[in-house]
Amino acid sequence: MGKHTSVRYVDPSRSRPFRAMPFIALRQSFREGYGKVQLKNDLLAGLVVGVVALPLSMALAIAVNAPPQQGLYTAIIAGFIVAFLGGSRSQVTGPTAAFIPILLPICVNYGLGGLLLAGMMGGVILIAMGLLRLGRMIEYIPHPVTTGFTAGIATVIGTLQFKDLLGLQMTKSSDHFLERVHDMWLARGSANGWEFLIGAGTLAILILFPKYVTRRIPAPLVALPIAALSAWLLTRNHPNIHLTTIASKFHTMVNGHPVDGIPQVPPMPLLPWSLGGPKGQPFHFDFNMLQGILPGAFAIAMLGAIESLLSAVVADGMAGTKHDPDAELLALGVGNIICPFFGGIPATGAIARTATNIRSGGRSPVAAMVHAVTVLIVVLALAPLIGYLPMAALAGLLMLVAYNMSELKHFRHILKVAPKNDVAVLLVCYGLTVVIDMVYGVYYGVLLAALLFMRRMIRLSKTRILSGSHPELPRTIPDGIFVYTIGGPLFFGAAQKAMETLRVIADKARVVIFRMEAVPDMDATGLVALESALERLERQKIFIILCEVQSQPRKLMRDGHLKERFKTLRIRPDVPAALQLAEEHLARKAASGGTSQIMAPPPASPA
Repeated sequence: MGKHTSVRYVDPSRSRPFRAMPFIALRQSFREGYGKVQLKNDLLAGLVVGVVALPLSMALAIAVNAPPQQGLYTAIIAGFIVAFLGGSRSQVTGPTAAFIPILLPICVNYGLGGLLLAGMMGGVILIAMGLLRLGRMIEYIPHPVTTGFTAGIATVIGTLQFKDLLGLQMTKSSDHFLERVHDMWLARGSANGWEFLIGAGTLAILILFPKYVTRRIPAPLVALPIAALSAWLLTRNHPNIHLTTIASKFHTMVNGHPVDGIPQVPPMPLLPWSLGGPKGQPFHFDFNMLQGILPGAFAIAMLGAIESLLSAVVADGMAGTKHDPDAELLALGVGNIICPFFGGIPATGAIARTATNIRSGGRSPVAAMVHAVTVLIVVLALAPLIGYLPMAALAGLLMLVAYNMSELKHFRHILKVAPKNDVAVLLVCYGLTVVIDMVYGVYYGVLLAALLFMRRMIRLSKTRILSGSHPELPRTIPDGIFVYTIGGPLFFGAAQKAMETLRVIADKARVVIFRMEAVPDMDATGLVALESALERLERQKIFIILCEVQSQPRKLMRDGHLKERFKTLRIRPDVPAALQLAEEHLARKAASGGTSQIMAPPPASPA
């Protein structure tokens, strides 16, 4: 007979050394051939995405209580670095709406310096996740959890935009969602009808333009200039009308001179903590402050990882590519560490901008890098014009972003067709995300999903007691012999239930055969429950046989030295062999008048 060789499959993503992780998407794009046609497509896609990212980056920075230029600096620095180092060919990175409920309380309580420091700490956590190969963790988060916290975040974002949409003059800025809603209610008398008209008109153009005119031109490229021009004409012709714009709300000192709106300078190196603490006070770094922002940094890392990997999966589906999740986390971590040193807020993969990139022809990281350069050029060339944008128009843009990210269709679908367990997880995750924050929503959503899953597994675990002439037995067996069939994994949820069933036959049995063919897995609690059952049976002088034990439970039993610890325990490969041994034991016992000692172990059998 010829020699047989076996080939063991090795996942290249697990065997690849760390030095191969950076630049993997860029290297793959060039390795497959990168010509003039692809360069042209990437340049055009990058220009389109840069235009789309410009107002979004400003609006998202404003939504977390930061100056608008910090969002632009994020798109420039993080957008370029993550694309250059990352593992997804089409991913576009920048500030995203999902971060708003996390970043807003940090900025209110610890200032812009604290926010940037939290982003840098989140970057360190992301690098650790990438090095530990945790990139596939997204596969283990249940769909109701992601849908619940995404819809909860969208609810928070959309609700908070009423402040700028209505032009409310609020006297205080709370960090909790419900408190901010209450503050807006108290300020309802300060609503400005002209602000609402500008915001509602912007929202209408954003919705109707792609539906009835064209999708080739990004709707924000039409809606926001119209809003800015309308606001300028209104205030010019009617001096008594006051509309809040970027230039009237935000002021920055550049080389000792005040600048209204966006400074016409590139992102410059700085120390994150130099940007100040809460309410413009100097930033004080101490252990209490570090302890306070650490949970926020962890939330930034977790949400950044989840959203970036979800975006990369969407990109793979649209472009027919495959991303490297660990390399993407590593690049995202590096981007979030470097970005604060240029004034950028936390960043992650942006699903909407990534989809726009792919639809526009972007198929390599070059497109995302061009997007970053485009934002930089606009800042240097058109910063004074950006100052004319009304805050109400940006609020309308964010309301549309919130609606699009809410996944309302998926939310309704789960409510209609999903089992009650999944509906409960969805509603708990959604409610906690809105009322408390996203971290609690995800944590307790996953915990509840795990508990409900364990209960479901317990219900799936079945046990049956076979005796006499049962049709599943190869032949009729004598009285006193019972075949105890266990189906399903013996883990800490189901093990106790499975072993408790043995009490039904304890007084009648002289031999119990455990048939474990349908037990694929057993954990430590399952082993303890089995050991307790064996001890009880041995005290009652009942002979015990295990048969058809699968590899994982067999290894656990061997490591636990079950054969050495229980004198009445034997192991056989299948039911016929176990029945033969059981009948021989009963015959031996009957021949000795019922006083026979447990016979010595037979020759070694497979354990």
